[in-house]
Amino acid sequence: MTFLTAMGYYGYGYPHFGFYWDPTMILVLIGAAISLWASGRVQSTFQRYSRVRSMSGMTGAETARRILDSQGLYDVQVRQVRGSLTDHYDPRTRTVNLSESVYGSASVASVGVAAHECGHAVQHAQDYAPLNIRSALVPVANLGTTLSWPIILVGLLLGMSPFLHLGILLFSLGVLFQLITLPVEFNASSRAVALLDRLGILQGDEVNGAGKVLRAAALTYVAAAAATILQLLRLVILFGGRDRDD
Repeated sequence: MTFLTAMGYYGYGYPHFGFYWDPTMILVLIGAAISLWASGRVQSTFQRYSRVRSMSGMTGAETARRILDSQGLYDVQVRQVRGSLTDHYDPRTRTVNLSESVYGSASVASVGVAAHECGHAVQHAQDYAPLNIRSALVPVANLGTTLSWPIILVGLLLGMSPFLHLGILLFSLGVLFQLITLPVEFNASSRAVALLDRLGILQGDEVNGAGKVLRAAALTYVAAAAATILQLLRLVILFGGRDRDD
């Protein structure tokens, strides 16, 4: 029997000691179910409106360029990147990066996604506070989530509760990052829909369709935040009161 088998590992890399069902695993399963539902929702909504061609005939790339120019962001470049729904704005290089399924497509879905990424570019140009906070948290949150479980494991092996508490604290940085992401994404979508309507890139029901795509995409961030909070709650239940039990 290996060490890992004796410990019993169940999903997400969470350790489970003993040979009985850990009731806190229900939190992990709930988080996974929420994430799967949100992922399926955004995929189905995007596919639905990717079959609806915009009346303007503008592609995702053309939409992005039009929006950026309308906001005076002539120095922000629009690039194509590989993958599906890998679209993102990079504040370091000031580039709107559109996936292959968005860059050259004139669908309502593609136009909406392209406009959303431009919303981030506008946020950056206007020093939108939540975006700045999120950008500052990226390295800290990455470090925290990377080190949290190894530190918790050390605390368990050595029987030292300060390590357990430190691991939980580091993991909570990832939760904070997920929470600050929510207003950033919702605001970018709100800006996108308003600009698509005001600039006449989409009209009538097309604007509503783009809004549905972006709202479905926003659900993935809500789901990620919920799943991370549930993971943190599990950590607190399992290890938060360890010093009181010792």
